[in-house]
Amino acid sequence: MDALDRVVKPKTKRAKRFLEKREPKLNENTKNAMLIKGGNANLTVTEVLKDIYAVKKPFAVLYKRKNITRPFEDQTSLEFFSKKSDCSLFLFGSHNKKRPNNLIIGRMFDYHVLDMIELGVEKFVSLKDIKNSKCPEGTKPMLIFAGDVFDVNEEYRRLKSLLIDFFRGPTVPSIRLAGLEYVLHFTAVDGKIYMRSYKVLLKKSGCKIPRIELEEMGPSLDLVMRRTHLASDDLYKLSLKQPKGLKPKKKKNISHDVFGTTYGRIHMQKQDLSKLQTRKMKGLKKRPAEKSAEGGGATPKKSKSA
Repeated sequence: MDALDRVVKPKTKRAKRFLEKREPKLNENTKNAMLIKGGNANLTVTEVLKDIYAVKKPFAVLYKRKNITRPFEDQTSLEFFSKKSDCSLFLFGSHNKKRPNNLIIGRMFDYHVLDMIELGVEKFVSLKDIKNSKCPEGTKPMLIFAGDVFDVNEEYRRLKSLLIDFFRGPTVPSIRLAGLEYVLHFTAVDGKIYMRSYKVLLKKSGCKIPRIELEEMGPSLDLVMRRTHLASDDLYKLSLKQPKGLKPKKKKNISHDVFGTTYGRIHMQKQDLSKLQTRKMKGLKKRPAEKSAEGGGATPKKSKSA
């Protein structure tokens, strides 16, 4: 049995908190990514991994040591690192004569490889080469995808889903205008994928809505798709399954009109309105004269006895 598969009972409170963080939850934590360098990675691949790590921080783990593995042939090493670091996303970089400047991006499901796509880096401009101001660490990016192939081709459609999963960052309840300062743009045309990174500048426009300008920030990558390892339809559907606690409960006797107004139908038993108590205030109580008038006339006064 693998050492990571054993049932571990915590002996300290710190270990107990550590295991509670890894337990299944209705609302899962933000996905972490591990960036792994292959056994024969060159300088370009190393710089790409460092820049992607700078973009992804703090939800990323960068392994600086080289790891001799081939993900398309043996996935046990990736699954081991996924369990160790609790990461469901990975980016593996390598370089050889057959596949120079190679990147493999993928994701896990239940600590097993779900799907991965191999990309080749044809052109790379790092963060250091572009002398502009950078966004602060942990900024949530806005993702833009251009190109019809992202919606037509199944491999590109899965690559789009994978890139969204990799760069989306944490789920936030609200957004402020000043926080929209980072754009990641992906363009697919002529068999290539162009990744560009921009910083949003809000300029004065003379009105309430500011004038928006984009300033290239880096990194910049020209990629080409090579090999793919996609999950089957059944396994992919299983990975998208949501727990019952997140599914909204169906409410009966409620309808909505075209304007969004909510109408509800209430079923009640037949009520006897004659016994309905309407007068609660002391000043609104009926006088004896009113009661006698409702009873059919005034009653004669009793004569005093001699």
